[in-house]
Amino acid sequence: MRLWPHHPALLAGLWVLVQAVYLRQFHGPHFANDSARYLEYATNIAERGYFEPGHNLRYVLYPLFQSIWLGLGWGWWGIVAGQMAVSALATQAIYRGTRRLAGGRREAAALATLLFIGWPDIQPFNVFLLTESLFISLVALSFGAFTRVQHGRRRDWAWLLVVLLLTALARPNGFMVALAAGLAGLDLLRRSSNRRPWHAALLLLALLSPLLWRALNHQARHLLPDGHLPTGRAHFPLPAWAVHQAQPLDMPPAGTGPAARVLYFAVHNPTYLGRLMLGKLFVFISYLKPHYSLAHRVVGVLVLWPAYCLAVLAARRATIWRPARIFLAAMFLLQTAIVMLTVDDWDVRFLAPVLPAVFVLAALELTARLAPRAAAFFQPAQREEELAEALPPARPRL
Repeated sequence: MRLWPHHPALLAGLWVLVQAVYLRQFHGPHFANDSARYLEYATNIAERGYFEPGHNLRYVLYPLFQSIWLGLGWGWWGIVAGQMAVSALATQAIYRGTRRLAGGRREAAALATLLFIGWPDIQPFNVFLLTESLFISLVALSFGAFTRVQHGRRRDWAWLLVVLLLTALARPNGFMVALAAGLAGLDLLRRSSNRRPWHAALLLLALLSPLLWRALNHQARHLLPDGHLPTGRAHFPLPAWAVHQAQPLDMPPAGTGPAARVLYFAVHNPTYLGRLMLGKLFVFISYLKPHYSLAHRVVGVLVLWPAYCLAVLAARRATIWRPARIFLAAMFLLQTAIVMLTVDDWDVRFLAPVLPAVFVLAALELTARLAPRAAAFFQPAQREEELAEALPPARPRL
């Protein structure tokens, strides 16, 4: 194809066009349901340097990001411009990271980037005054940074640590990206011929276990049976989508710690919890929420469902760098587990941040499967051309 050498420029142009479309659709920066509390928090930071304790502190990076543009006097348009700038870097990270995993080939990188740009529930967040745009971009940047550490350079490791820290500060569930990277690192140490680093890592985890337990309790405080689990809701705004109790639930005793309450609830209500978690899993990944338009649901079924299958196959493909496979799969599975223990939101705010992992794996698998067929398809024509060049020109008849 004549346009193929220019596909990076075409993707960049498509990205710009998509941003312009959503800016026009939402008439500029879009003020949504949670925007007020972020903007209020950001204003306090910009004007007084005050970081208010409480729930909003768990999203601290986003108000801090907003405060930069408010402090410069650029207002909402400055925030959206900043979000778009970070999103552009994230798009580049998707392309380059996928290309590294594909051994330098561009087909998978182009497909993954096209899906990241064109998916209808990712780029619109760039014009929303919500955490999602920055969080999605940081997840993509984390992926790009993770693929760079194959070279083992110190600056690449330093950049990865910085991006993972920023991602953890952007949303309460941001820690799952660093946790996914940690799991990939542990697997790499476990498979190493030198067992000392693996044993040292296990010892370090044992020594840090009290601190890790405290961190787990801190996160579990918002996931617990006295919150979403007993209600049976598989989807937050729809009481009709609920699992009903066949018998009274056995609740944990008063004074039980947050993480222990979840474990107690799971052990004493296994059937109810299993049904509830399966329901939440379906709502989360199916893309069939009843308030979606028919076209939206059809696109989800035709694109996402095959992408899930391809991503599962890619996670088992040995030709893809194993730590990256574990990192991408773990990131998606950890986010899914969080939703299964809490509740899915009205829109795609919980799914969109981990869709890049699905798109990257699916693109790698699809192009790996199509590459031999494409080569076989073009090979006969190439042979005919080579044969025609090798034969001498026919002599004209007299």
